[in-house]
Amino acid sequence: MDGQKLLALSDTHGDIYALKAVFEWAQNRKQDERITATAFLGDGALDLQRAAAATGFFCNWKLVRGNNDYDSDLPDTAVFDFGGHRFFLCHGHRHALYNGYHAIIAAARKSEADAALFGHAHVPYHKTVNGITLINPGSIGMPRSRAGSTFAVIDCAARKPLEVVFWEIGSTGKIRELKAARG
Repeated sequence: MDGQKLLALSDTHGDIYALKAVFEWAQNRKQDERITATAFLGDGALDLQRAAAATGFFCNWKLVRGNNDYDSDLPDTAVFDFGGHRFFLCHGHRHALYNGYHAIIAAARKSEADAALFGHAHVPYHKTVNGITLINPGSIGMPRSRAGSTFAVIDCAARKPLEVVFWEIGSTGKIRELKAARG
């Protein structure tokens, strides 16, 4: 990895313990592996404030609202440029996620993004389809896969493909790289 690092999180659903473990892990990374931005993809927006305050982890935040972020004034979607790439962010519930990725791909393409980050499914996923890199970091609070509680770190270097590494949060808060999470 040699670019800027983007932490992708979703679906914390109140699991402050695991989220604090992720933030502490992010703070303790080596200088060349430091997280410089975080994309949160919904369902637990209030969790971020509590965990960040408890750990002191603050960086460039990009957040969207999930279907369980009831009193949130966050946007449903966002687009931002980072590390030479343009990202489209959404939770996924408004993009017919369970009918495939067509709506998310179309929205990313309309936004002139080369990657779409989304949550809602609670399963880690990474695949490039029709020129759009799709990434779901999985769920920290309510995982629906054998991978367990997961998040992703995306290495973003201009004019290079995105490098995605998934990480698993163990029951003790220990974080380890997840080897098999590609879609």
